[in-house]
Amino acid sequence: MRIGIFRVAVLALVLVYSGTAGAQESEIGELRAAVAQLRADYEARIVELERRLAVAEQNATQASYDAQQATGAVAAAPSSVSGNSAFNPAIGIIFQGQAWNYQRSPDDYAVQGFPFGGEAGPVTEGLGIGETELIFNANVDDKFTAWLTAALALEDGEAVVEIEEAWIEATALPAGFGAKFGRFFSGIGYLNGKHSHTWDFVDQPLPYQAFLGDQYLDDGVQLRWLAPTNLYLELGGEVLQGSRYPAGGSAHSGFGSYSLFANVGGDVGTDSSWLAGVSYLDTEARERASGDEDDPLLFDGDSTLTSALFVWKWAPNGNWKQRNFKFQSELFWRSNDGSYTIPGGPGLPYDADQRGWYAQAVYQPVPRWRIGGRIDSLSSDDPGAAFAGTALAAPGSDPQRYSFMADWSNSEFSRLRLQYTKDEAGPSDDNQWGLQYIHSIGAHGAHTF
Repeated sequence: MRIGIFRVAVLALVLVYSGTAGAQESEIGELRAAVAQLRADYEARIVELERRLAVAEQNATQASYDAQQATGAVAAAPSSVSGNSAFNPAIGIIFQGQAWNYQRSPDDYAVQGFPFGGEAGPVTEGLGIGETELIFNANVDDKFTAWLTAALALEDGEAVVEIEEAWIEATALPAGFGAKFGRFFSGIGYLNGKHSHTWDFVDQPLPYQAFLGDQYLDDGVQLRWLAPTNLYLELGGEVLQGSRYPAGGSAHSGFGSYSLFANVGGDVGTDSSWLAGVSYLDTEARERASGDEDDPLLFDGDSTLTSALFVWKWAPNGNWKQRNFKFQSELFWRSNDGSYTIPGGPGLPYDADQRGWYAQAVYQPVPRWRIGGRIDSLSSDDPGAAFAGTALAAPGSDPQRYSFMADWSNSEFSRLRLQYTKDEAGPSDDNQWGLQYIHSIGAHGAHTF
């Protein structure tokens, strides 16, 4: 009997212990599960915080970069560059392409009296990509900053890489002075120094194509001075190699061109700002080629270009993202004094003055959408009977074009554009339609005024 009672007691103890152990194991399992969940939540929060930190740092550095690029209400001062870090270069890529249609073949396109040189010419017909730009910029140290733009393009079906810009800028000069040296777009005019992805139309106005070969880019030194006044006032000058259109041949031992320019501007209330300026370019050309690439016209002599600009911008309370309006216009006067060598003929004395102008307006009625119109025109003196029947003879009427565009920008990094041009400058009137895309990735500095 005692043995039976003992067995019952032992069995009861075993059952109690087993229940207790089971409860403990269950509790331990629950605790382990809770710890694992906390660890997973913690790691997820760490990952999310790290992602937010990376985004915040990227936004902060981009904002700092943009702030360094902007120079106030009238941002036309030298573009001092600050990188995403003090010494690592900021990198950006600009993608451009278009689909273009002509009513008449552009193969024989020419403007009578104004043979194109440099990069000037009609937009490529059909589907194609424009220049793809690789942009690298950063501070060199506390006194210098550097900029490099490499242009990737297709020429005759082959990929071509060109160093478009490669310059150093001094950022620590006293008394409002700034200096740039290397390869850069000249500071003359308003559009000359702007990259093509910032243009309001697909192509340049006629005066830029006829007088500057689209844009004047050369190797040299530029000096600017920003006056310490409330009114924006900037004076500048350049000494350039003179190897590119409208110069040529690197005259005077590689000091073949020089320029002078002055810009003034300011604000009108809180809604408007303006900019006006004049510039002068003096070049000496040696066998400057224009016209037919296979059988070009060659000019030797002096070529000067004087221009004046005016720009007006309006946005309610300065908030350009909602609504804005921009008007701009430039006038040009060119003088060529020298001689032209006609294909298959002798050099002929040439002394003629030419003029050109354009005016355009662009309006953004609602966010993302813009519409605009432009008219551009050329005129020329008669260079003489010796040039009758050649590409240099004065045109019977002033060459003109009328362009209209509408574009949509999903953000400041992407744009789609539709453009129509009524061209009355070529051999015969032409109707041209085109679509263009512009997209950028990476570092993207603020555009100048």
